Amino acid sequence: MPGGISHHAKDILFKSLSALYQNQALDVYGLHGLPRIKALLPNEFPSVRADERRADTVFLLEDDSILLLEYESNERFLDNHLKYLDYACRILHTYYQQEKRIRPIRIVVIYTSDVTSAREQLDAGDVFLSSKAVLLGEFNGDAIFHAIEEKVHNGEPLTPEETMKLILVPLMHTRFDRQTMIEKTIELAKAIGDEPKQLHIIAGVLTATDKFIDRSYAEKVKEWIKMNKVFRLLVEELEQEREEMLKKVMQEKEQAVQRAIQEKEQAVQRAIQEKEQAVQRVMQEKEQAIKQTEKRKAIEIAKNLLDVLPIHEIAKRTGLTVAEVADLAKEMDNDQPPIQ
Repeated sequence: MPGGISHHAKDILFKSLSALYQNQALDVYGLHGLPRIKALLPNEFPSVRADERRADTVFLLEDDSILLLEYESNERFLDNHLKYLDYACRILHTYYQQEKRIRPIRIVVIYTSDVTSAREQLDAGDVFLSSKAVLLGEFNGDAIFHAIEEKVHNGEPLTPEETMKLILVPLMHTRFDRQTMIEKTIELAKAIGDEPKQLHIIAGVLTATDKFIDRSYAEKVKEWIKMNKVFRLLVEELEQEREEMLKKVMQEKEQAVQRAIQEKEQAVQRAIQEKEQAVQRVMQEKEQAIKQTEKRKAIEIAKNLLDVLPIHEIAKRTGLTVAEVADLAKEMDNDQPPIQ
């Protein structure tokens, strides 16, 4: 949240939110039939332009599709769907670069109680975008909050569905204004005896209300979070993960350098071998040319001696075989013109 939670604190909240949403069903939103959530994904997708777009929440589902979960409090349906189209293009491009495949994308828009009806489609001819709307104005936030409040005060554990509903209460229809409901929800979360669940709920509330929360109040929440034991443990865990990641990166870099050195040495060896082979070929060709020249000279000498010396003597003097000299004699006899 700009101006509210620092970048490092966001990482911790992101990790806590991942633990909350991991393997949670989306039935609390009324989204029956969707695959279960498998993981929370990064929600920042840089583009080739000099700006950056950040979706509200992005999930990986168990069927390997991607769920884009957005929170809206206005009825600018066309503008919003153009924004979702931009997000979808960035998501597709990002994961295609990484995986060389197209992941299916599902878009769910959670509308606050300010919106009583919603459009779910953007039809631009061959370009078509569809979303699923969830109208929180249809939920009785006061009743839900009261029921959960009683359970918390009685020390009863909350079910996963109640946990998710408490996160969304500030966006539901209630008799209080949104900021007041955000504060009431976070204060109720602080009263929960389960510290990890405290942080999970607060992380969820801060994420769901990021567009609406008062920044000065967000700063106070940040300070409270810093005092939370679970938060400190998550910080240590995150730092350890970063150290391990850095170590892994350094190892991969060292391995890459070693591979580059080996490839260079192999390339040098190949170049030396190729050069030696080329020199050997030149030497062989030169030796062959010399032998051919010497043999041609021997043949000329043999031709001149055929009328003077016997075949075996010519072979001895020229280095030709007796058979070669005999064949040469036959060729010369055949070349003689007939006697008239």
